Amino acid sequence: MALPSAPMPSEERSPYAVRAAAQAGHLRLPPLPTTTIGSFPQTGELRAARAAVAAGTLSQADYERRVEAEIERVIRVQERLGLDVLVHGEPERNDMVQYFAEHLDGFAVTRNGWVQSYGSRCTRPPILHGDVGRPAPITVRWAAYAQSLTSRPVKGMLTGPVTIVAWSFVRDDLPLRDVVFQVADAIRQEVRDLEAAGLSIIQVDEPALRELLPLRRSAQAEYLEWAVAAYRRATSGASDRTQIHTHLCYSDADQILAAIDGLDADVTTIESARSGARILGAVSAFGRGLGPGVYDIHSPRVPSTEEVESLLRRALEELPVERVWVNPDCGLKTRTYEEVEASLANVVTAARRLRPALRH
Repeated sequence: MALPSAPMPSEERSPYAVRAAAQAGHLRLPPLPTTTIGSFPQTGELRAARAAVAAGTLSQADYERRVEAEIERVIRVQERLGLDVLVHGEPERNDMVQYFAEHLDGFAVTRNGWVQSYGSRCTRPPILHGDVGRPAPITVRWAAYAQSLTSRPVKGMLTGPVTIVAWSFVRDDLPLRDVVFQVADAIRQEVRDLEAAGLSIIQVDEPALRELLPLRRSAQAEYLEWAVAAYRRATSGASDRTQIHTHLCYSDADQILAAIDGLDADVTTIESARSGARILGAVSAFGRGLGPGVYDIHSPRVPSTEEVESLLRRALEELPVERVWVNPDCGLKTRTYEEVEASLANVVTAARRLRPALRH
């Protein structure tokens, strides 16, 4: 089934300046707003509970109560630390792609189909075998529950269409572009339902945008055109006051900067601390919100407040303060709560130290 290669004009969001004004009035965030990328530590207890449900030794109702308890724990930790924009921590998710595949038509998941992702980390890529559909909301219940626990904004957390397809085994009887647009339509429905449930910030991650880039240079421009169009199709149904975030990591993002800019996300968070902030100069021309990571989550080391403050000062040399966000490089799934709480406390302290001088 053929799909259009770009959003129809009526599906485009308003220009960024219009959206930014609407979002600022609605969210009322301080300078240098602090947030995280999405996931919080996946504890052994959570993994054991998920395995027990699969084995039939734990009821679905009991499992869901444990997930709710973990979400409340994550919300209370973030409130205590003083973060400005919260996340629900994703305790219900086994993987950022497999979880969505389990809830979409057209996908099958395996029990033992493990492949190496990086280092000692393995995943089970879904098998995308048919037309994609979303029979019911996927993340809305958990995101809405998290938002009900706090007066601070909570981000809805979604995986983007390119990444879901890139990290799956994909049918070959349709052009890849058409398959990605089917997934984009499903994510678009989820964005609209999250917004209707009261979520004012929705993050749609595309870490595989660079990964799926064809090796042949002659095919790269066409790929980037439809990949960007698919992302905008997935997100352009949101209203102006709903802030769309995206996150990219795992790749040399500086090789596809024009495409990242073309996503037209209101805020882009990007891996930066691990690479020594070398990408800052290149992304300074984006003209929208930017969160260059200030905490390398790939290491158990806790960054000092002074180290984070130094990275923020460097970002402020390249970007106006109203565009700078403060966040880790990536999700916190692989870290421990002890590491995470100590690191995020220093991140929040560093941002708060800088704010008084930035208000004048």
